[in-house]
Order: sequence, then C-alpha cells, then structure tokens
Amino acid sequence: MADEVKNYITPAGFRRLQDELARLWKVDRPPVVSTVAWAAANGDRSENGDYIYGKKRLREIDRRIRYLSKSLDRAMVVDNVGKAHDRVRFGATVTFQSEETGAERMVTIVGVDELDGGDTRVSWKSPLAKALLTAKVGDVVTLRAPRGPERLEIIDIRYDDLP
Repeated sequence: MADEVKNYITPAGFRRLQDELARLWKVDRPPVVSTVAWAAANGDRSENGDYIYGKKRLREIDRRIRYLSKSLDRAMVVDNVGKAHDRVRFGATVTFQSEETGAERMVTIVGVDELDGGDTRVSWKSPLAKALLTAKVGDVVTLRAPRGPERLEIIDIRYDDLP
C-alpha cells in the first residue's frame, strides 16, 4: 500500500512535468477560457459549437492540470546521475542479455510518469525493473514474465542524464 503513494521520478522527468503544467496554465488554457466566455456571451449554448467544444477542451486541460499537480506534489526526486553505483538502482540504464535467445536489450528505470511510447524506459514498478533492481554486472536475474521465467544476464549499468 505504501508503494502506491510513492512517486519516484528523475530530475529530468520532474522538470518535464513542471514544464507541461506551466504550458497548460499559461499557454493552452487562457485562449480556451476566452473562447468559452465569448461563446457563452453569444446566447444559446445548446447549439453553439465553440461553446460545446471549448467546454470539453477546458475539462480535458483541467483534468491534466489536476493530475500533474498531484503527481508533482507526491514526487520524490531521485538523482543518481553520475554516481558510481555498482548495483542497479532507480535511474539506471541497464544493458542485459537474455540467456535463452541471446538478445541484448537496454532499458532505463524511471518513474511511472516518465514512460514513453518506446520500450527503452521501464517503470520502477514493472516486473522487469523489479527483477533488475539491486543486481550487479555479471549477475543473472530471473524475470517472471507471462510466457514463463526468463533468465537475464546484466552486462552494463550506467547512470546517465536523461534527455
């Protein structure tokens, strides 16, 4: 239960969330508010496309603002960049190889709010990250995957600044 409250995040991820929140407040929201106010002043709101769409867009923006505000309030910034950890910790970029297939893969362990569309960033709560955490170079860990256990050998651990 305590893990649900923690929102570990890298410094780069924290800055990205702050920037998005500022953009929503200062750039995206004001023109929508103006459009809605203008459309409301035009009278009948039931068939006013500017009003209907504007209110919908405003709700979307406000929902995202609330989410970002809560995430930033709960955020625990963890900065391991440039540190010489010999074990996998939060923020590590880990290169590992599957013993079964020989395929090599590199992932960075980040917070849940820092995931992107690719597969290079994994949440610290994911099964893969949980398998990798605290391992050292040369260790073989077992990933409990839906298709069955997979053994992974740790090849390299780095703590780079995330773009």
